[in-house]
Parts: sequence; structure tokens; C-alpha cells
Amino acid sequence: MKPLIGLLPLIDYQKKSYWMLPGYMQGIEAAGGIPVMLPLTDCTEDINTFTHMCDGFLFTGGQDVSPEIYNEKKIEKCGECSYARDKMELMLLNELLSIDKPVLGICRGIQFINAALGGTLYQDIPSQTASDINHHQKPPYDIPVHKVILKKESPIHNLLKKDILSVNSYHHQAIKNLAPPLKVMATATDGIIEGVYLPEKKFLWAIQWHPELSYKTDEDSAKIFAEFVKACIA
Repeated sequence: MKPLIGLLPLIDYQKKSYWMLPGYMQGIEAAGGIPVMLPLTDCTEDINTFTHMCDGFLFTGGQDVSPEIYNEKKIEKCGECSYARDKMELMLLNELLSIDKPVLGICRGIQFINAALGGTLYQDIPSQTASDINHHQKPPYDIPVHKVILKKESPIHNLLKKDILSVNSYHHQAIKNLAPPLKVMATATDGIIEGVYLPEKKFLWAIQWHPELSYKTDEDSAKIFAEFVKACIA
């Protein structure tokens, strides 16, 4: 049986719509899973239904994470936030951790998971760090623009068998202080954390780059989706 993977919706407030980049769904499908975009809700009963219905969950990209989650004031360079999505994801993540369902976070996903578990974020990399790396590339988005260093003996290092990985990049926020439960899997050469995991859980990985935009051309991106789907089957 193929595992059912719940995907958090992207939101367009101007068009008053939910939407989904096809790469998130197609990457899951290519790895052998069945992707389903979830509705946005803060209904406890509905979220409980999702957590038992789906075999795993993908926390996708999207708006900036609200600084309220990590007890900071919003700076001018912080972009649009989605408070409704923050609320749903916090409820959902807490439930998933309690029942130990597999979770993969991408871009906003790594930022939200870190903030939800007690870490903090750079609200805007260019104005709050001295990084000289291009973290916010222009199209085409499947082309690598910088390198990340994979921590030896971390799950992603064990999977890819590489010390250095070339990645695409499209973000302006990032982990500042790591949440206490999380461990680092990857860092950019400027020191910014690009990959984390939660050791005591079955599968909780989160990465800053975008395998959903590169899985067709990059074997390592495809392997990340495959490892996630595999965990959802086991």
C-alpha cells in the first residue's frame, strides 16, 4: 500500500486561495507516496482526523513564520505572515510528535519546526547577518547556488554518503538559535543551519533548500523524498 502524505497548504491572501507547488506533490508521487493537500483549520477534531488518516506530513514553504511564536517583535524586513497557518501547524506538529508520525519540513518548514520547538529565527538574513551567500536565488530554481556541509553520522550524511552538497536556495529567513530538542544535519558555508533532525523520533527531518524544485534533475533531492516516504511506510 502506498502511504498517504498530508501536505500543508500554501496560501495566497490576495486571491483568497489555497494552492500547491506541483513539485511537492510530484516529488512525493515519484517516491511512491500519495500526496493530499490539507485544508487550513484550527479544529482539534479535524486535525486529529488528519493525524490518524495520513501516514506522514510535509510542512511546505510559504509566508514568513510569525515572530510571536519565538517571542520577538516583528521587524520591518520580516515579510507577510500567516497567523492561521502558524496556529494550525503548531497544533498539528504537537499532535504528530505525541504519536510519532513521520514529518519532513522544507524551507518555511524548517523555520517553523525550529520556532515551534523553542528556537529563534533570523527574520531577514541580509539585514541581520553578514552572510555573503546567495540564499535567495533567481530562476531557474533547480540550479544549485551554494554548498552545504553535511554533519558526519547525521541521518542525511548516512543517506547521501557525502560531506558537501550543492543546493538551490530561496529564502530570507533562517534558524538563528537552534531549538533544544533538534540536532544539526547541515550548515551553509556561512554557518547558517540548513538541515535539522529530531533524534528520538521515528523520522523528523527539516531542510532549508528545495528538493521539490530539483528532484527531477538531482538524485540527492529524489533520495530525500524517497527516504521520507520509506519512513511513512515502515
